[in-house]
Amino acid sequence: MGLRINDTIPDLTVETDQGTLSLHDWIGDSWAIIFSHPKDFTPVCTTEFGAVAQLAAEWEKRDTKVMGVSVDGVEEHTKWKKDIEAVGGAPANFPIVADDGLEISKAFDMLPAEAYMPDGRTPADSATVRSVFIIGPDKQLKLSMTYPMTVGRNFAEVLRALDGLQTSAREGVATPANWQVGQDVVVPVAVSDEDAIAKYGSIDTKLPYLRMAKLPE
Repeated sequence: MGLRINDTIPDLTVETDQGTLSLHDWIGDSWAIIFSHPKDFTPVCTTEFGAVAQLAAEWEKRDTKVMGVSVDGVEEHTKWKKDIEAVGGAPANFPIVADDGLEISKAFDMLPAEAYMPDGRTPADSATVRSVFIIGPDKQLKLSMTYPMTVGRNFAEVLRALDGLQTSAREGVATPANWQVGQDVVVPVAVSDEDAIAKYGSIDTKLPYLRMAKLPE
């Protein structure tokens, strides 16, 4: 059974380039993003890790921890970080899990239970280990995205999705297509017009089931 939205993630103990970590303890009371990669020293993944490093201030602003996962060992991760920092132009201060035993890859359903890494493997052997998982302080999975090896992830979209999730959790609302912070939100169907107007001052009724409102500043 795969890991689904609102499932509690497994509390694995993992080895990283920053030591041994328990996933639940590492998350603590923060939000978290775990993003995985099929192999160290690969071109697209190196640019992605660099992009995550560049966004350190944005993750901190959102009280969000980030953790990389790659199907290689700690020694390779330590060496790879030099390339990541050279490409990204920023320190990669987040931990990278050494998932050479495939524990996270299998527990998060990125690889089947019977998967193994053959000698002389290539990134194609673990191509599906290219996912983003956003996890709430309650340790539950809030969002997941999986990409092919040829398409670099858009971390501006990851930030946008994180903002939407945090706004929804904090305000009890939903966000429409292409929503950005500061734009109108969707009033839940369960909230009456009267209660919505009392809370937001006014609502914009597009359809009986689609009502928009501006959050109080």
